[in-house]
Amino acid sequence: MGMTRARKQEEIENLKARMANSEIIVLSQNKGLDAKSITDLRLEMRKNDVEFKVVKNTLAKIAAEGTSGEKIADMFAGPVAMATSQDPVAAAKVAHNFAKGNDNLVILGGVYGDMVLDADGVKQLASLPSLDELRSKIIGLIQAPAQKIAQITQIPAQQLVGVTKAYSEKA
Repeated sequence: MGMTRARKQEEIENLKARMANSEIIVLSQNKGLDAKSITDLRLEMRKNDVEFKVVKNTLAKIAAEGTSGEKIADMFAGPVAMATSQDPVAAAKVAHNFAKGNDNLVILGGVYGDMVLDADGVKQLASLPSLDELRSKIIGLIQAPAQKIAQITQIPAQQLVGVTKAYSEKA
């Protein structure tokens, strides 16, 4: 039994909201992934705040109208899964890393903002650091000068203690 008209409309609205509210959309094809592999992929996606869904192509094409997904509507052919994320690198990184270890997941391409990405574009985007990695680097850079100042102010005090100790032992 197929989907009811109301269920199809609800699915279109959900897909449209995902496409409209995401920084990136990555499309992939499942060419024979077993249930365990798909579960592992879904868990990895969820762990990285990436929404992952196997989509009905006709519904996805309708939902893509008026969103950034409209630019990649022609990629919705065959068994397609859609990964969406607020972090522009997370969806690409998880999909690419999983595809490296599993030949049955084929990355078709995607869209980032106004930029249409082919499979190589997704691969290049996956090589960039994620937002969390960038944030931790920035925090490290901000904290580094404070740590150095603390170290510099402690060195003269340690030297002074050493000098006074040497004088007291001399006398």
